[in-house]
Amino acid sequence: MARLRFKAVDEAQRRQTIKVDIPAGKVTEYYGANIFNDDVMRAMLSPEAYTKVTTAIKSGEKIDREIADEVASAMKSWAVSKGATHYTHWFQPLTGGSAEKHDAFFDINIDGKALEKFKGSSLVQQEPDASSFPSGGIRATFEARGYTAWDPTSPAFIIYNEAGTGTLCVPSIFVSYTGELLDSKSPLLKSLHALDKAATDVATIFDRHVEKVSATLGAEQEYFLVDKALFNARPDLMMSGRTVFGHAPAKGQQLEDHYFGSIAPRVNAFMVDFEFECLKLGIPVRTRHNEVAPAQFEAAPTFEEVNLACDHNILLMDVMRKVSKKHNFEVLFHEKPFAGINGSGKHNNWSLGTDTGVNLLGPSTKPKESLRFVTFLVNVIKAVHDNADLLRASIATAGNEHRLGANEAPPAIVSIFLGSQMIKVLEDIENKEIVSIEKGENAYIKLGLNRIPSILLDNTDRNRTSPFAFTGNKFEYRAVGSSANSAQPMMVLNTIVANQLIKFREAYDAEMTDHEGKKEEVIVKILKTYIKDSKKILFEGNGYSEEWKAEAVKRGLSNVASTPEALKAYLRPEFIEIFEKLGVLTEREIHARYEIELENYIKKIQIESRLIGDLAMNHVVSTAINYQAKLVQTAKSLKDMELHREAEPVVNIIKEISARVSEISKKVEEMTEARKNANAVEDLESRAKLYGNDIKNFFDEIRYPVDKLELLIDDEDWPLVKYRELLYIR
Repeated sequence: MARLRFKAVDEAQRRQTIKVDIPAGKVTEYYGANIFNDDVMRAMLSPEAYTKVTTAIKSGEKIDREIADEVASAMKSWAVSKGATHYTHWFQPLTGGSAEKHDAFFDINIDGKALEKFKGSSLVQQEPDASSFPSGGIRATFEARGYTAWDPTSPAFIIYNEAGTGTLCVPSIFVSYTGELLDSKSPLLKSLHALDKAATDVATIFDRHVEKVSATLGAEQEYFLVDKALFNARPDLMMSGRTVFGHAPAKGQQLEDHYFGSIAPRVNAFMVDFEFECLKLGIPVRTRHNEVAPAQFEAAPTFEEVNLACDHNILLMDVMRKVSKKHNFEVLFHEKPFAGINGSGKHNNWSLGTDTGVNLLGPSTKPKESLRFVTFLVNVIKAVHDNADLLRASIATAGNEHRLGANEAPPAIVSIFLGSQMIKVLEDIENKEIVSIEKGENAYIKLGLNRIPSILLDNTDRNRTSPFAFTGNKFEYRAVGSSANSAQPMMVLNTIVANQLIKFREAYDAEMTDHEGKKEEVIVKILKTYIKDSKKILFEGNGYSEEWKAEAVKRGLSNVASTPEALKAYLRPEFIEIFEKLGVLTEREIHARYEIELENYIKKIQIESRLIGDLAMNHVVSTAINYQAKLVQTAKSLKDMELHREAEPVVNIIKEISARVSEISKKVEEMTEARKNANAVEDLESRAKLYGNDIKNFFDEIRYPVDKLELLIDDEDWPLVKYRELLYIR
């Protein structure tokens, strides 16, 4: 093992910077060159087809089959002209990444002649084998049928392989044969539709010309780079994405000299290379820099519509993985690949914009616009306050569990940072006396809204310890893990905000019906209640401190550190009701996602457990024993020379190695046994579901003594699926 590491270090040190072929011309000349964008559609489609497609993209309406045939023909011609030989529906199953099945444009007709074919039916829908994708019990493994369907709101693109040939990728949703959603994109699209309707209903209170509200997202991506040789020398890095053993170096990040430092030539070449590929795919990457930890970096794009931004982030990660190999790197997206230094997140910058060009979370110096801004701001705060546990569940993973609460990531306690000036604005509104407004009077002067201070961009400091921070004209959800698909937390955020805006509009309509005052008076009255009800989630201080943990308990805020506990929020009736009411997910689909997330957590922990056992016994212990054998010979030689005092320290080391080897072996055995017991429990639980409450038949069938499960069962009607709660071994 030592020889392998020395060889890896030597190989890494010999690496040369790979030359990158820089595209000719300005970025604007090749940006989006590999996507079937609006310009390409306008040039290749008939005016009628172009109008129908763009209208469908904006409105979400269905595209009829005749138009789909024309679009497919244009896509094929464009893709083939750019060297594409295959096409695929590019979708996002519940694995956290993307999936694709490539089909050739090439086909044989009835006469045996070769032709290139891509029909509208192939564009609109495909049937990949869905048997091996996570379904959370929605479907049995032998039920293989599933469907992918084209999402026209996200443009098709071409990905090239090392041979230079390309594949046309059609962004798609993925559903089961029986119609359940089996991907990350479908519920995201539904949440965006719900948010659009709810936010538009509120925005029209202030401007009747608003017809659509879109959520936007800019996802900052943090990552580590490791030389390929060093990566291959670490089985734990290869199999789990993080080191399960290691020794902290004398110099880590304590000097804080890596952050924003000069980018090393090899790393810079990699960055330039993947950025060029991303720009050709229409991914608007703009920022690159060294992050806090050694070998850690960040890429950040311009914000886009949420669905497109989530697609682009998944695609960005894929491009980075492929390009990194070309530069003899491996890119790590694990949230905490190395102990003792900062982990990686994916900061999701989220906002709302209207089709009239207004950022609804953008501050203004004008009283009317300020009231609109404060209305949306307070409703977002109320949504997060009322659904904090659900938002926490949306970013709960095995990897993120290592990161949340450490000194580079927000704590597991969901809180909101607004900044001192915005806090004062909300306090003024909460404490302001509502006075009756007579006809002809200026509502803003009467209510004191004209005295709201000018709210300017960047008028307050940033708080990097806050999981959900207002940063001038958007909210930054900093708690999302670096390996996550942003579609999941954004789907939850969209849904809870939509639900809150619906409540606000209902309260507003009810007050306006019963109230003779002006709408400004009604809005302020409702906002006062919301601010009072949700202000306990507002926190301006150090989220890392122990004092905040104690304060959060006093405020009644949840501090759920473990992933399994956090995921339970998905099963709470009040949250299920929100998803079902807005048509985002059914109860069955929510339960399935809970099962998938929990199973994914268990499997990752088990993989790490096996790695720890393997490395401990086959690398650490074996190396220690070899070293111990050499020490024994040394001690014997010293004693033979009657150097007993000199031999004593060596003998002590031998004894310590023996004690440590014995302890390691014992712990590995205990861990292995615990894992086996946990697997047995899981197997018994799944089999128990077949028997419902019939305990006697269950134990007769499996011939497993009750006392071995350490159960106390007094009631024969006690449901078997609950027995895990009584087990000592979890």
